[in-house]
Amino acid sequence: MYRAVTQSIEVCAEPSYLPAQSEPESGHFVWAYQITITNNSPETVQLVSRYWHITDASGHVQEVRGEGVVGEQPVLKPGDSYSYTSGCPLSTPSGIMVGRYTMRGPRGAFFDIDIPAFSLDVPGAAMRLN
Repeated sequence: MYRAVTQSIEVCAEPSYLPAQSEPESGHFVWAYQITITNNSPETVQLVSRYWHITDASGHVQEVRGEGVVGEQPVLKPGDSYSYTSGCPLSTPSGIMVGRYTMRGPRGAFFDIDIPAFSLDVPGAAMRLN
C-alpha cells in the first residue's frame, strides 16, 4: 500500500494487476487501484476534482483531469473515510501513477492534497523504475 498525508488528510492507494482484462500479446495491460481517503483534520472537506499523471515504461505520459471520482464528489466529516476502485490501462507491462485531489474546505477555500505515487507492475516481471 502507498500512502500520502496532506493537511491531515490521508490518501492510501493499493494497485492490483488484472490479468483477465489484459492482453499482453497485444500490448494491453490493465490494473485496478483502490483509493481510501481519510479525513483526520478537524474540518469537513469535499473532494471536488482529480488530477492524474500516468507514465508508462516507454515514458509516454497521460494526464487525466475531471470532477470528483467515479461520478461522486464525496463530503468527508472529521474522522470519515471514503474508498473507491478505478482502473488504468497501459500499453506497457509497467508504469507509475501520481496525482492530486482538489478539496473544498469549510469556508469554501480550495486546496490540493497529494495522491501518493504508486507503481503498476505485472507480477513476476522484472521490476523497472519508471
